Amino acid sequence: MLDWQQTQFDRVVSDVFGYHALQVGLPQIDTLRHNRMPHRWMACRSPADLGLWLARPPQAQDPVAKQTVLVTESVALPFPDQSLDLVVLPHGLETSLDPHTTLREVERVLVPEGRLVISGLNPMSLWGLRQQRSRWFKRWGAKDEFVPDVSDWMAYWRLRDWLKLLNFQVESGGFGIYRPAVDKQVWLQRWAWMDSAGDRWWPILGSAYFLVAIKRVHGMRWLGASWRRAAASAVRHAPAAKTRPAVTQRQHIEVMDEGR
Repeated sequence: MLDWQQTQFDRVVSDVFGYHALQVGLPQIDTLRHNRMPHRWMACRSPADLGLWLARPPQAQDPVAKQTVLVTESVALPFPDQSLDLVVLPHGLETSLDPHTTLREVERVLVPEGRLVISGLNPMSLWGLRQQRSRWFKRWGAKDEFVPDVSDWMAYWRLRDWLKLLNFQVESGGFGIYRPAVDKQVWLQRWAWMDSAGDRWWPILGSAYFLVAIKRVHGMRWLGASWRRAAASAVRHAPAAKTRPAVTQRQHIEVMDEGR
């Protein structure tokens, strides 16, 4: 799962340009390692997450990148309004105290046309069924859930509706990881054919989804006062010019005879 998400993040963030980028959650991977923004932050939820970030293997660390690590909650980001060009939420909504407030906070700190990248777990998948089953067993005395320390998994289409309400436009999205969750490498290899078949035959049943959205700000048109528009559109009458008296047909004939 982490390898698949790392591939998706590396593919998307490499083409996002700007000055300030933020990753919120999932310290096991560096989602901004292929991004070229000069200022990058990593937001951890607790000192334990900070320890996971520092304990990453050397091959997962970027020696060139200089990232500032901070400990904060996603519902109260310590950034001013419209100050970030890119925000990445790897499972940030599932581990948030209030997912909707987190999205509102992200909308606040993003600049117009800024990018939001989200990854999450799909409740309508094999992993979702196992999570629901483990919760039932936990009520009967089981030790722990399949994926602990997370809230309810947010459905992909529900997330799209939330983003639409916050004036986000979904640029791209997709699913991955179709094989069942087993802890034996042998069985993982035997079920590997489901990943290629799932992309073709049941794409919406992937255990994880990936989504990229753009913050849209509707343009405004300044309108002047109504009395000014009325004065500008009023019809102005030009003064009548003095004209010569009309010449009758008889006078015209007499002039022609004198000319001859």
